[in-house]
Amino acid sequence: MRLRALEDSLRESAGRAFGLTREELSSLAVAPPPGHIDADASVSWPISAAKTLRKPPLKIAEELRDALPPELAAGAVPPGFVNLKLADGFLLDSLRDITENPSYFHRPEYAAEHINLEFVSANPTGPLHLASGRGATLGDSLARIFRALGAKVSEEFYVNDKGRQVEMLGLSLKARFEGKDPPEDGYHGDYLKDLAAGAPADAASWDAPKFSEYAITEMLKLHRADMAAFRVEFDRWFLESELHAADAPAKALSGLRARGMAYDKEGAVWFGAASELESDDKDRVLVKSGGANTYFLNDIAYHLDKLSRGFTRLIDVWGADHHGYVPRMEAAVGALAGPSQSSGHRPRAMPPCSGATEKFKVVIHQQVALKRGAELVKMSKRAGEFIPLKELVDEVGTDACRFFFASRGPNTHLTFDVDLAKKRSNENPVFYVQYVHARISSIFANAAEKGVDPAAAFDPAAVKFNPEERALAMKLLWLEKTLSDCARDYSPHHLTTYLTELASLFHSFYDKHKVLDPQTPQVTAFRLFLLEAVRKVIADTLGLLGVSAPERM
Repeated sequence: MRLRALEDSLRESAGRAFGLTREELSSLAVAPPPGHIDADASVSWPISAAKTLRKPPLKIAEELRDALPPELAAGAVPPGFVNLKLADGFLLDSLRDITENPSYFHRPEYAAEHINLEFVSANPTGPLHLASGRGATLGDSLARIFRALGAKVSEEFYVNDKGRQVEMLGLSLKARFEGKDPPEDGYHGDYLKDLAAGAPADAASWDAPKFSEYAITEMLKLHRADMAAFRVEFDRWFLESELHAADAPAKALSGLRARGMAYDKEGAVWFGAASELESDDKDRVLVKSGGANTYFLNDIAYHLDKLSRGFTRLIDVWGADHHGYVPRMEAAVGALAGPSQSSGHRPRAMPPCSGATEKFKVVIHQQVALKRGAELVKMSKRAGEFIPLKELVDEVGTDACRFFFASRGPNTHLTFDVDLAKKRSNENPVFYVQYVHARISSIFANAAEKGVDPAAAFDPAAVKFNPEERALAMKLLWLEKTLSDCARDYSPHHLTTYLTELASLFHSFYDKHKVLDPQTPQVTAFRLFLLEAVRKVIADTLGLLGVSAPERM
């Protein structure tokens, strides 16, 4: 990892110059310089170190500059930046590494990670909708990103096939089968009419639970097909009924009691660790006074099952309507992951996460609004007034869906512009990026037609990057940082920005420079080498988003 190695070298130099440990220098990092600066990378650490070192930031920058090897061509500028100009050989070696080394982006801290990434997890009460698509894009792209960083990842879909909503689904389908309207608080979508029409003849003798079972089976077939078409392959579809068959909720409750994390009050069983969480103003009941488990207890049992399977980190992707549920689940996982407390007394309150921050992360994504022309489409799942994900995929394609869903951070509301997604022009960001991949592929096809060997050797010592070539090369190197940003923020949206910027840099290069020139075979060979790296990075990065990289458009 070239940028990582560069940062290690900078920290070693700074450690010698200022007498600081590696831990004290952990915040020293390289970043892209402002656009008006003629440099490849910039270090702002002197500004943050001024208080510790009791020196002006510019003075620290000058001392750091003087401590760096001359090949970095470092310069100190106000108010305290160190700008770096990387050697052409460094860029060439890095590009060769990116092109040839499949583990280039692996980071050692992820080598031992085994992540359970649960997402979508829709109640099987209807077709998957737009929010499901956004959650699927977020979860699957994160899984791909963490794998690119070197982690082992298992993707999981949790199916709530028990509970009140499933009961209402059965009652609603039974009513449709009998030619009646569903209950007022049931499900009214036309998809139930289709299910009822497809039910076997002996369904006339079914009770509501049997209709629930049939509906879940058929809905899951649709969910599996929709996710496969969306390029999402789950390692496991985990049924809530599996937990109950294994008596997992009762075992989880017993474990919480043994840890002193559950207590009785008013005939119910309560989760004590979260009882004083200021951020959680809802009831924390585990078992209701009538003896029925709450979803909370079942979810605790599910996450205990995940931990028992040896995962080092649990990441859940939830919709916006679950936001208030996060603090108590963090506290519960903290209780499960933390040391036992002595039983026999009501426990002290635990702080949120309580040591679980590294083991458990909930990523909340906001809703999706659909825009056609100038109008927003109104949607309501229970009333049956919603756009199924499959319908949008059929209209605009999986590529546009996944790129658009990934284009905003999960905390940001997303308006999906259908008309823009269908355009085959540079206004459409996914088309703009894919076109660059196809354009480079056509350059290589043209080279083959002209008898030019795309893998021809060139003299590295003779290479002198011009500004456009250097900008392209540095952008390829910055993917390393972009992937780290995605992991830090639990969001793939940085990749869509990265790709559009890389595509723009390619156009700037291609508008000014000829690639295939028989008069300059060394330059041609170098530029084909550079464009092969660009093409690979575009294809690989689109792949992290679940988007294809066509060779023709």
